[in-house]
Amino acid sequence: MSPGWLAAGAFVLLVLLLAIPAFKAARFFDEATIAMRKAHENTDPLFSEANTTLTHVNTQLERVDGITANARAVTGNVSALTSLFTATLGGPLVKAAALSYGVSKAVKARRKAAEQPNKHSRRRSRRGSR
Repeated sequence: MSPGWLAAGAFVLLVLLLAIPAFKAARFFDEATIAMRKAHENTDPLFSEANTTLTHVNTQLERVDGITANARAVTGNVSALTSLFTATLGGPLVKAAALSYGVSKAVKARRKAAEQPNKHSRRRSRRGSR
């Protein structure tokens, strides 16, 4: 055998040895391409459903914004009403409460004053009878 045939045989053997991994790599890339196509096909419905969900969420958030604005308006109205009530009726109510408290204190003081002379007169009448 000549060295040329030996080199040619070695080259063929080398090509065969490299062809097997190259063939496996080609199959791997084909499978990867198929998997990516399937993933892409499955993501289209997922993205459309996510888009629909986000649209519904945005609609609900707009409603919540409206409710929040209405609640803010009601809070302002209640605050204004409270201020108005305090300004118009608060002063007279405080004065009426103070007047009723003063009258009740005066009545109690008068009753107490009316009872004290009776106590002293009873003591004097007891002393005189002894």
